[in-house]
Amino acid sequence: MSGSSLLPQLRQPSLLVLVQGVPLLGAIEAEVCSTNFLGADRFVVRLALGLDYGFDAAFWSAATSVPVEVRIGTAGLASAVSLIQGAADLVEVDVLRGTVVIEGRDLTARLIERRTQDIYANRTASEIATLLAQGAGLTPNVTATSTPVGRYYQGEHDRLTLDRYSRTTTDWDLLVFLAQQEGFDVFVAGDGLFFQPPSTSAPPVMVDVSMVQALRMEHALPLAAGVSVTVKSWNSRQQSMVTATTGTTSPGAATDAGVRDYVSVRPNLTPDQAQAVAQIRLAELMSHERTITARMPGELTITPRTLVQLSGTGTAFDQTYAVDEVTRRIGDGCGFVQTVRARAASGASLALPSLLAGVAIYG
Repeated sequence: MSGSSLLPQLRQPSLLVLVQGVPLLGAIEAEVCSTNFLGADRFVVRLALGLDYGFDAAFWSAATSVPVEVRIGTAGLASAVSLIQGAADLVEVDVLRGTVVIEGRDLTARLIERRTQDIYANRTASEIATLLAQGAGLTPNVTATSTPVGRYYQGEHDRLTLDRYSRTTTDWDLLVFLAQQEGFDVFVAGDGLFFQPPSTSAPPVMVDVSMVQALRMEHALPLAAGVSVTVKSWNSRQQSMVTATTGTTSPGAATDAGVRDYVSVRPNLTPDQAQAVAQIRLAELMSHERTITARMPGELTITPRTLVQLSGTGTAFDQTYAVDEVTRRIGDGCGFVQTVRARAASGASLALPSLLAGVAIYG
């Protein structure tokens, strides 16, 4: 499989921290964790007091809202790119050592902290995503959908679902729910909300074992022994039970031979939909059979949702993985390093068939 490679190059790592839009001279080190786990990215920044006018201990002790942006470059400040925009959740001031530590999240936090106030039965998922993004002061980058959310479930299921997501949960919970129904990805990057189908076209980044400083490879043996997924659904229109089964072993394999059985119940599926849901759930489960955690010199190519191709171990772990989390750290004591967590790509980025638009897969 072809893809881009992380080739050694001359490096001049640089850190730029902006607070309230002002670049600070006192930035000592920073850590940015970017995740694909349907949550907020996080950051930790350590600053030296006394180097930036207006940002002394008195400022930090009284601040109530602290916008933060962290930029990192590999060839000086001119090459610095933004890794995270967000706001501080915690400020720790050490006047004896003359330092400040700031911890915070990206702008996903705005959606996490906003309670859903409306019922959107007659709107599509993309319309709701646009409204929620605008309400949180984010730029919507939304792929249009056509299914009104009231059709995700029929009759009583519709009413109960809409009540569940009205005034009792957050805007982010609602967005995640809608994304799962449409087979979409949802995340915040910079000041934009992205609500779109998962990307499957980008080639993997090539990572040879010689490029990493530490590598942990894990193999889940229960999944390797075999998995069977059964989806059951009562179709109220047809007044019949629909059942679909798929697995990594041949039909009829004995469960006492180590095969793990997973059963999922979903309402009002057709036989084709039930089979598609079973295949997607199987692929998702099997993506956890092999996982890797690699520590390597920092770079700016690998991100969550991208693929990496591991090579050079001489084992079955030499394959393609979908990146779930990247934690980058830069500072005088550590240089610029990153830790990448990824899982087998066989099912991690499986696209949702069009016949499942509006069907609950993970609910």
